[in-house]
Amino acid sequence: MEFSLLGPIAVTTGSGELSLGPAKRRSVLALLLLQPNTTVPLEQLIDSLWEDEPPEHARTVVQGHVSRLRATLAAGGAETYGIELATHGSAYLLRLPEQLIDAHRFSELVALARPEAAPADAVPLLREALGLWRGPALTGTVTSPPFAAAAHALEERRLTAVEALARAHGALGEHEQAAAILYSAAVNHPLREGLIAALMRALFRTGRQSDALEWFHRTRRLLNEELGVDPGERLRDAYEEILRAEAADGGRKTAPAGSSFHVKHGQDDPRPGDTAGASPADATTTGTGRGAGAAPRLLPRPPARFLGRQDQLGALTDALTDRTTGESPLAVVAGPAGVGKTACAVQWAHLHAGAFPDGQLFADLRGFGEGDEAAPAEILRDFLLALGTPPERVPGSAQAASALFRSLVADRRLLVVLDNARSSAQVRPLLPGGPHCATVVTSRSRLDGLVATDCARPVSVQVLGHEEGAALLGAMLGPERVAEDPAAAEELVALCDGLPLALRAAAAQLTARPRWKLARLAAALRDERRRLALLSAEDTGIAAALRMSVARLSADDARLLSALATSADGHLNASVAAALAGYDPERTQDGLERLAEMHLVDEEATDVYTISTLTQLFARDERGEESDGESGRGKGPGGGNG
Repeated sequence: MEFSLLGPIAVTTGSGELSLGPAKRRSVLALLLLQPNTTVPLEQLIDSLWEDEPPEHARTVVQGHVSRLRATLAAGGAETYGIELATHGSAYLLRLPEQLIDAHRFSELVALARPEAAPADAVPLLREALGLWRGPALTGTVTSPPFAAAAHALEERRLTAVEALARAHGALGEHEQAAAILYSAAVNHPLREGLIAALMRALFRTGRQSDALEWFHRTRRLLNEELGVDPGERLRDAYEEILRAEAADGGRKTAPAGSSFHVKHGQDDPRPGDTAGASPADATTTGTGRGAGAAPRLLPRPPARFLGRQDQLGALTDALTDRTTGESPLAVVAGPAGVGKTACAVQWAHLHAGAFPDGQLFADLRGFGEGDEAAPAEILRDFLLALGTPPERVPGSAQAASALFRSLVADRRLLVVLDNARSSAQVRPLLPGGPHCATVVTSRSRLDGLVATDCARPVSVQVLGHEEGAALLGAMLGPERVAEDPAAAEELVALCDGLPLALRAAAAQLTARPRWKLARLAAALRDERRRLALLSAEDTGIAAALRMSVARLSADDARLLSALATSADGHLNASVAAALAGYDPERTQDGLERLAEMHLVDEEATDVYTISTLTQLFARDERGEESDGESGRGKGPGGGNG
């Protein structure tokens, strides 16, 4: 007879699983199994079974469940296994060999494993322990705080075992296995910083440094959005260790034994490079802070299924490889939300990484994100660490850090990619000064200030045409599925306004529904009330992207955009816009220019503006929500003024 707590509550005998009855009966058994061979007071059972005030007959209910459990266990041959459910006054005792409980066997196996001292022995022990889990602990019990706390404690023990197994694999040099083990746990526990830090280190050791850094930035965003906090010491330490190790290893894809990572007493310990104690002046002389071979590679992974954009890629090549001016070339990739600016910039960066042998730096400036935009001092600190500057030598002020950054890279061939910038002022402190460096900036704003003061070359990214959009769908879904109904594919491109983000979301819908034809999704998207919702996939979608753009508008410009959304066909001039918004012509013209700069409207010709269908739908939804909010203010539950 075996008792299971690590998943659904169950009792299994040689002839099969016993029928335990309703949730409260399973919960009584679970509480007794959590305290085996210990008397459990009746009052504790009652408090655990009812989240609210227990009924008057609660004692009778519990006694009935205990009686039925005793009969069920007896029918399963409990006496043969030395199992007895006894009554002691107003308490109950489940007497049994504890090895029959999966949670007890799990704890014994974990205790025997020594991942640092004997990793080869620890791996099978920990794998056996984790193999006892069949799902979330205590599944099938009532949802009261005591059971939630007990389930949480068991889950913490499981995660500790997962991390121990990853350490054992790491000690054996099996970093791929360590990363695979940690990955699924990190996906399910995205705010557990110690787990994410361990995954980052494992990924780095497999040569996947861009993935490791991407996990840091993703977790930082989640911590900011959900908890309003910054990364803690463990996560930040892992990030800085990877940046320093990158510099010390000269940008190699792996971190072999004897490099800047080594294991000491079970902890990851950064081993500084030969010039760790060098002064900033020394670093300037050598060109690096960690030795002449340092070359950070911080680019994200290349964009998946990247198609076309040859004109934009060519324009970036022209802008960023022009050495005739003797200046550090700068390009601004601008376009509306969801058009693929980042993908275009990152694709170009990977294609031309060889032209920048001293490294590639990347930073998300968070100009159009949920939280605050990235402060220049924060980005400069990351850059300086990646370039080998010891943490204690990173200046505290943005101005001093910017000066040191420019000094360090003055003689380097370095590429800097600054993604998702909000304003020119945010970008300027991050620009390298050396003539052999190049910078790509992406933004939803045109960043005219950089064009005016820093001779930035604008590169506009537009929506996809019908053929390009259909090709993207084919790359995502398979060309055969698109070829079945090319007319439906063309309609999908039109309904998505040719935006790659919307098309990828549509492809995600179809991938999840392999029996759907393209025409079925097109029919669903024709319903304007559902279109934005359908063009979303988890945390990604057009509505979320547009919301970030609109959040950066002034109240006047947001109201103007809302008024433009009422246009019948999305085409209008300044006079029509003024009439719709109720603004004077000068105020309207200024607002239209700001909306055009943010790519929320397009100026097709002099005084001819268009607003895309998806932007119209979003602005109408926002207008409706505001109207609902206004109509509901100041009213009591009955709807009257209160």
